[in-house]
Amino acid sequence: MAFFLTTPILGIMYYFLPKAAERPVYSYRLSVIHFWSLVFIYIWAGPHHLLNTSLPDWLQTLGMTFSLMLWAPSWGGMLNGLLTLRGAWHKLRTEPVLKFFAAAVTFYGMATFEGPLLSIKSVNGLAHYTDWIIGHVHAGALGWNGFMAAGMIYWLLPKLWNRPLYSQSLANLHFWTGLVGILLYVAAMWVSGITQGLMLNATAEDGTVLAYPNFLDTLNAIRPMMLMRVIGGGLYLAGWLVLAYNLWRTIRGAQAVNGTIEVHAENPATTTRLGFGGTFLNAPVLLSVFLTGFATLWMLGDNLVSVAGLVGALMTVIAGYALLYSRGKVWQGWYERLLLNALPFTVLTFVAVAAGGLIQIVPTVMVQKAANMEDRVQVPYTPLELAGRDIYIREGCYTCHSQMIRTMVPDVLRYGDYSRLGESIYDYPFQWGSRRAGPDLARVGGKYPDVWHLRHMEDPRSISVGSNMPSYAWLSRDNLNVSTLPAKINVQRMLGVPYGPLTPQQIFDQVNEQAKGIANNLRDAGAYVAPEKEIIALIAYLQKLGQSEPVAPAAAN
Repeated sequence: MAFFLTTPILGIMYYFLPKAAERPVYSYRLSVIHFWSLVFIYIWAGPHHLLNTSLPDWLQTLGMTFSLMLWAPSWGGMLNGLLTLRGAWHKLRTEPVLKFFAAAVTFYGMATFEGPLLSIKSVNGLAHYTDWIIGHVHAGALGWNGFMAAGMIYWLLPKLWNRPLYSQSLANLHFWTGLVGILLYVAAMWVSGITQGLMLNATAEDGTVLAYPNFLDTLNAIRPMMLMRVIGGGLYLAGWLVLAYNLWRTIRGAQAVNGTIEVHAENPATTTRLGFGGTFLNAPVLLSVFLTGFATLWMLGDNLVSVAGLVGALMTVIAGYALLYSRGKVWQGWYERLLLNALPFTVLTFVAVAAGGLIQIVPTVMVQKAANMEDRVQVPYTPLELAGRDIYIREGCYTCHSQMIRTMVPDVLRYGDYSRLGESIYDYPFQWGSRRAGPDLARVGGKYPDVWHLRHMEDPRSISVGSNMPSYAWLSRDNLNVSTLPAKINVQRMLGVPYGPLTPQQIFDQVNEQAKGIANNLRDAGAYVAPEKEIIALIAYLQKLGQSEPVAPAAAN
């Protein structure tokens, strides 16, 4: 997601910032390095969201390594933006457009420093599943994306309607209101997240017991920060309402510019065209391929393969360094030709982006099959449990509850044995989560009776005093739609879930039988719910969580 929230906005920065500052981009060469470094490295960094989990160690290490590498190109781009303002800093006192752009680039630098920092395993162990991650994401989304978009809008308005902005003062008010809002918001999330991480990871008696065994202790501790978050977000939203008013007053009664301009377009010379050989069979591309291949062998190989990969990578770097100085002008000419050929440029960009994803995905798809799991594999959901899982996702439960017990002592003490990769092998998509506003549910199945889940969904505070979870009373009123289950099971079967041949009638019969069993359990406990209600399916799903089958030792090896 960060890749898609970064690269388009960088295009805005490189186009509109120089125009607003009336200064050329500080370094064209740095912008080229920035672009290709980002599109190649960013996708490799994805596993940094899943550190200390059941994800294979090699994939976690890969994600952390490339996340740290992102520091260089990201800050190179940030400095390129700020240095473009050289000679125009005095304009920030009077030009709100430049205020937004300068603050946005600064937030980009802050977010791209914090991201690699959070990708270090030890830091991630404290920050993940807490509000610190929320603060990090919103520093980028509100500060970088939001302010850059606001600056672009303020710059475009006078030009699109050929009249000055209605109020520079309102634009300045928007800037300062939004800036204070972001700072309050992000500071609240930093304090809240670090408090959560410290409390949830705190142990006593030499690490044998939890210092704060009740999860709700953390929620009570961070409630003031939630209020500050609301205030900060409200100020930020108020700033955009000011922009909307300023926009309306600017364009009210005006006619959009409708003109023409003559632009001389030269026909590209035949020598500028790049074929297959010109695109791929050249030193920059081949060196990049060799460096990627050798580096992959170095990081993922064993013994001699790893050593050979390291030696090959070093030799490739030395060869590239030598060729850059001896053939630099030839490379520059090739790159200028590449920019004039849309298809080759697009193909190389796609290959650069896809390389990291393929190297991470292909081994996990080919190797991590159910028979190769560590020591256990998930039991497939019954049709009723599958329907309950859809309700769980529909109601947004996954946004507060994770289903991943990390390989960390506090997690194991709080939730039980750490999660294995095979325990979510049939989850599409998996529910590992990114935030814990409630306890982890990886092993909640069978922990409580059915009636506990019913009361918890009807009135959470009757079960957990102080909980901030909303009630879901309508689940006991609404009927479950089972008509789509045959199609859903067919899709699951296509994805590799080992469902046997089932007719629609057999599916409906299984649903009715399991639902009646849960309804009978509830009735025995003094609660009366019809078997066809949605809450029955949700209870079935929650009671299934954590159930797995052992994998034979021979297969596990």
